Amino acid sequence: MSPADETMPAVAVRLRELRRRAALTLEAAARAAGLSPAHLSRLETGQRQPSLPLLLTLARAYGTTVSELLGEITPGHQAVVRAAEARPGRTGGWTYWQAGTTGRGMQALRLLIPYGSQSDIVRVHPGEEWLYALQGEVRLRLGDSEHVLAPGDSAHFDSLTPHRLAAVAPAGAELLFVHTLLQSPADALCLGTGPRGLTPGGGHA
Repeated sequence: MSPADETMPAVAVRLRELRRRAALTLEAAARAAGLSPAHLSRLETGQRQPSLPLLLTLARAYGTTVSELLGEITPGHQAVVRAAEARPGRTGGWTYWQAGTTGRGMQALRLLIPYGSQSDIVRVHPGEEWLYALQGEVRLRLGDSEHVLAPGDSAHFDSLTPHRLAAVAPAGAELLFVHTLLQSPADALCLGTGPRGLTPGGGHA
């Protein structure tokens, strides 16, 4: 069993506990995330591994952070995150490192996106996102337009605009990712979980 496989049961338990703490039924939480109750049930029983975008959506719905969903403990609201203390997390094929402390109005991550991973998932959710390409090239589909971000390029956009990210080359891409943690009504959240994504109210991006 790989390390990622070993963490799935613990993540599943936390997903279930945090949903109950938020006083949401399985059906209400699934609707908030644009999922079917059966899909969310499989996440809560460890039969499916959630992607990072899905964890972001569930964190908003439950009024918490991705770090808490994953059981990561960051002491207090410290201003500095040391490189030696940053531990990689992995979900949905993406690897990420916390680039800021938890419990703030924004969450900052350093992302490593493998080629082909989640490249067909269209995302839509309340808030804003800021991206900064570090290594490799990132293809950003934003509404009806498409952009390729080279190292040093950045993008800042309203995340209610349908968007998706993909690495351009087989070597993958690395970027900084900052997003706002807006507490939005559950019915305003949606997440597309399939190759074609879903429409707002039934799926996200």
